[in-house]
Amino acid sequence: MKSAPVRCVAVDDEPLALDIITAYVARLPAITLIQTFDDALAASEFLRTTEIDLLFVDINMPDISGIDLVRSLAIKPLIIFTTAYKNFAYEGFQLEAVDYLLKPIAFEPFVKAVNKAIDFLELKNKPKSEPEESLYVHSEYRLLKINLRDIEYIESLEDYIKIHVTGARPILTLLSMKKVLEKLPDAKFKRIHRSFIVPMAQVTAIQNRKAILLSGKELPISDSYTGFIQDWHQTIL
Repeated sequence: MKSAPVRCVAVDDEPLALDIITAYVARLPAITLIQTFDDALAASEFLRTTEIDLLFVDINMPDISGIDLVRSLAIKPLIIFTTAYKNFAYEGFQLEAVDYLLKPIAFEPFVKAVNKAIDFLELKNKPKSEPEESLYVHSEYRLLKINLRDIEYIESLEDYIKIHVTGARPILTLLSMKKVLEKLPDAKFKRIHRSFIVPMAQVTAIQNRKAILLSGKELPISDSYTGFIQDWHQTIL
């Protein structure tokens, strides 16, 4: 059955920016624009009583900023910030925006941002019985999709984690080890140390209390997680 279009609202004090977003949405059948606002306060009142899926919102507006508008919402839709400034506010990262678009907004990055939002909504609405094949994290002010099969290992860096992926640079995200484990399938990913999580499929051998990965990387197995050794042996029997 075909999914209903993603319901979105655009908020910007610049009429031209609203015209561009309206024109771009009209070219994408997967989303529908139900309302636009050039007044952030009016938009705030509307969003308190109307459920939407996605909000395009300018950061710099005269009454209240887009960031303050998002913070004020009890129920937050997915957010795509728009801005005329290259240095995107750190607060947007804390609010876990799907993406941000630099003005003047071009069609290609607009489509990419919308597709991220659609992917995230599909993941969110997927029946829990279906296995997860991807991990979504916020990094560099964007929502990133990581294929589980590409994860080599995950490393803790105090308040952050570093996700090492095959064939690409590591991805840094503000997330705890506990939280990322909750997002991963338990049978496929195991914690072996306070600083490391590994995919079972990446482990080729265990030697001298170290997990040896396909890449040749060796990671320590701490006393608290020696149960991993038995779990791994069961996967190769």
